[in-house]
Amino acid sequence: MSSPQFGAEGLIELSIEGGIAFLLLDNPPLNLLSKDLLLGLKNTIKRLEADSKVKVIIITGKGKFFGAGADIKELSAIKTKREGERFARMGQEILNLIESLEKPVIAAINGPCIGGSNELAMACHLRIASEEAWFSQPEISLGIIPGFGGTQRLPGLVGKARAMETILTGGRIASLDAFAIGLVNKVVKGNELIKEAKALAAIIGSKGMAAVKACLEAVNSGMDTSLKKGLDKEARLFGALCETEDKKEGISAFVEKRSPRFKDR
Repeated sequence: MSSPQFGAEGLIELSIEGGIAFLLLDNPPLNLLSKDLLLGLKNTIKRLEADSKVKVIIITGKGKFFGAGADIKELSAIKTKREGERFARMGQEILNLIESLEKPVIAAINGPCIGGSNELAMACHLRIASEEAWFSQPEISLGIIPGFGGTQRLPGLVGKARAMETILTGGRIASLDAFAIGLVNKVVKGNELIKEAKALAAIIGSKGMAAVKACLEAVNSGMDTSLKKGLDKEARLFGALCETEDKKEGISAFVEKRSPRFKDR
């Protein structure tokens, strides 16, 4: 594993091993999504996006919290409509960057995942949670609403009725309940969380990245358009992959009963 690297004044720790980037949020004690941490996250994600050696990204929190959301002091300082909208759009821009990334991002949710931190987790492509984790969008109790995409992504993951209940009550969702409603992909014991996240990342990283990129593009674009347009996009991406070396290698490996050796082209 590469030596840990720090950004955003020590708020983010990054290490890379075997094509997997491990991103640790470190803003003790609650891992608040301060403006500095968000901007550091943006810069780190852009750096990893440009690194051809990185195939999968894992985001987790240091300590007992994945994250407790926005910094209440920063929220208190927002006094005008213009300031509030600017703050929301800043968070949306960064989470949109993660969601639209051409590399899979896995949220390894090690503990409470609240407000903006839950919105961050939802922007990731996959979510694994520890048994100790729980989830909430408590903004309603502060007289506001989720501003980093929660009103849009949560219904897509758990359905409109469940999302409405969560957002309107500000209540908690236990990890097993989060799994039952589709908010997370898997729940594991806390001491197995990082191992499971890395194992999942390794499986994805062993695939041809041209196909992985196409999968992300097809699914993400299909969520924002009609079925007809989504199917058209899928067909065009499928066709493009049929001309790749990885497609030829994948078929040959299947016929020859061996593991494929993808070259990502």
